[in-house]
Amino acid sequence: MNTKTVEMTAAEMAQFEEFKKEQARKEKEVKTAENREAYKILVDETINGVFPQIEELSEMLASKKESIYRQFDEAVELKADAFGIKDGQRSHTFTSQDGKRRIILGYHETDAYDDTVNDGIAKVQKFIESLAKDSDSQMLVSGILRLLSTNTKTGTLKASRVMQLRKMADESGNEEFIDGVKIIEAAYRPVLSKQYVRAEKRGNNNEWVNIPLGMTEA
Repeated sequence: MNTKTVEMTAAEMAQFEEFKKEQARKEKEVKTAENREAYKILVDETINGVFPQIEELSEMLASKKESIYRQFDEAVELKADAFGIKDGQRSHTFTSQDGKRRIILGYHETDAYDDTVNDGIAKVQKFIESLAKDSDSQMLVSGILRLLSTNTKTGTLKASRVMQLRKMADESGNEEFIDGVKIIEAAYRPVLSKQYVRAEKRGNNNEWVNIPLGMTEA
């Protein structure tokens, strides 16, 4: 291969170096754009390829869960008769006779209240306002206000906090405070959400080990 030697002035060499840098920058931009487009195409193809598998798995899990509930229907009914379990029980635990396996069926419960809860909250807040007189009472006021704060996701009071509120009301002996909490408790209308199935078995140390049934746990 024949080569030629080109003589350049310092200014010309600087211009040539700048030209090469600009060419390299443009090539890099083109390559980056191509890689990003290839990434988008790959992700799109992968999503479309995997999604049917996920939908199939979801349908299979839903079908299996329904089947498991049906298979335990008779056991639930017999349990109610044999042990006097009242209607409305939220969960049922079934354990094998050797104590090595158990299945837990139930419903997740979400805290919810009817509109009268606002009347109870207003009564409690009125009592709080009567306390805000000095720095000593401010700690109690702050504590009650925290209990009255709602769940950031659902916007409702947490039932566990209402129980703490009940304890504080009883300890205060204030009729308005106690009545306000009673109104809140009476307004409680828990909502049953999706059914769940949990399966556990005894581990090497005789502890209960959960069998993963979801994509997150598996």
